[in-house]
Amino acid sequence: MVNEDKNALKTIRCDIAIIGGGAGGLSVAASATQLGAKVVLIENEKMGGDCLNSGCVPSKSLLAASKAQWQMRHSEYFGIDSNNVKTNFKAVMQHVRQVIDNIAEHDSVQRFEKLGVQVIQASGKFLNHKTVQAGNYQIKAKRFVIATGTSAFVPPIEGLSDVSYLTNENIFELTELPQHLIIVGGGPIGCELAQAFSMLGSKVTILEGFKVLPKDEPDCVAIVKEQLRVTGITLYEEVNVNSVAKQNNNIVVTYEQEGKVMTATGSHLLMATGRRANVQGLNLDNAGIDYSPKGIVVDKRLRTSNKKVFAIGDVAGHLQFTHVAGYHAGIVIKNALFRIPAKTNYNAVPWVTYTEPELAHVGLLTEDAQKQGIEIKITEWPFVDNDRAQTDNQIYGKIKVLTDNKARILGVTIVGPHAGELLLPWIMAIGEKKTLRSFTEVIAPYPTLSEISKRVAGNYYIPMLFSTKTRWLVNWLLRLG
Repeated sequence: MVNEDKNALKTIRCDIAIIGGGAGGLSVAASATQLGAKVVLIENEKMGGDCLNSGCVPSKSLLAASKAQWQMRHSEYFGIDSNNVKTNFKAVMQHVRQVIDNIAEHDSVQRFEKLGVQVIQASGKFLNHKTVQAGNYQIKAKRFVIATGTSAFVPPIEGLSDVSYLTNENIFELTELPQHLIIVGGGPIGCELAQAFSMLGSKVTILEGFKVLPKDEPDCVAIVKEQLRVTGITLYEEVNVNSVAKQNNNIVVTYEQEGKVMTATGSHLLMATGRRANVQGLNLDNAGIDYSPKGIVVDKRLRTSNKKVFAIGDVAGHLQFTHVAGYHAGIVIKNALFRIPAKTNYNAVPWVTYTEPELAHVGLLTEDAQKQGIEIKITEWPFVDNDRAQTDNQIYGKIKVLTDNKARILGVTIVGPHAGELLLPWIMAIGEKKTLRSFTEVIAPYPTLSEISKRVAGNYYIPMLFSTKTRWLVNWLLRLG
């Protein structure tokens, strides 16, 4: 780590300067320095960014613990007595922190300095088109990369500033299990944390202004919604939250649904109402960089309006996923170091909501295809007809595949056990513009959940395989002897 000299403003010249030490920024830094570039990384807070410290890693760690608890408490199906299952919430949160600590070693200042990256732990801001100041250093770089991510967006609700509320950025600091957790927001963050706390024993209420998980196939979301209710969650959709107030030791949320004013009273309040790009304090105007509250404006090469500056990850205002930030890093390396005019292609970007069951998607949604005027065919296969799902008693869900009239795969949604893991071959298939034939001709191990991919592909061809024309052909061939 660079020790800041408060008595003088020092100048650093480098090939690439990166503002933000989250997933995207760290990927650029590690790749660039190992390719021989002189790299400066500027990060004012924890290395690893939101994903490691308050996003993907802690939420999935908490979900793993909560799902284990839920399965143990509902193991009678397997003939197992589960009467004495107890939850030690402090130990659960220690598990969450331990996972963060384990992964943090790979994202640490020490590791990146050993790689050759010069790390400055200070806020970065642009002085002009070619210079960034961080603490007592001014950095002049051939290329800059902004990877500052996003932070929790909290809408202005009457009374909210007068109560103590949670966001994903501080909920993992809890030391006691909430008695009743009210969650405003039914997106992936809201649904995942709702189910995690519900499975651990909290009473949970979700208040969503529109429909929960609105960016997924509605029929598949319906399966998730049903399981949210099974795990004890009370869900209200299409509500308008009017105000929040403190009442004794509780929090009262007043909301309106279908013209009726109602209240929800809980011990804790989680605001899961979206994300806002971290552009404040960067002085982007000084560098001639266009931006909005949604993020920094970039072209397909991830260049900003200042072509010497790239923006990647969540702050670029597109798909806010860690894996997209990593993908962006590769695009920047090709452009900035190899001078290859690589462009982004989002046709096969996956996303997964890690509820129980998981909800995973890649490619077009049905609504997308209809808006584009694409004639599609939908083919499905349920997990209840998968033998491995039966052995594990995880039979809820299905795979849904969208194809064109030539069986080319356009979009896939899987809702069910390990949906995120099952999605990978479909990501590859869409990226390579494959047809369902590529799945029918493989040999899938038995019994596995992955058989569902072969089954749904085979189901597409069944009407053709057993058609009158095919039967006529078989009978004609049989007559030949």
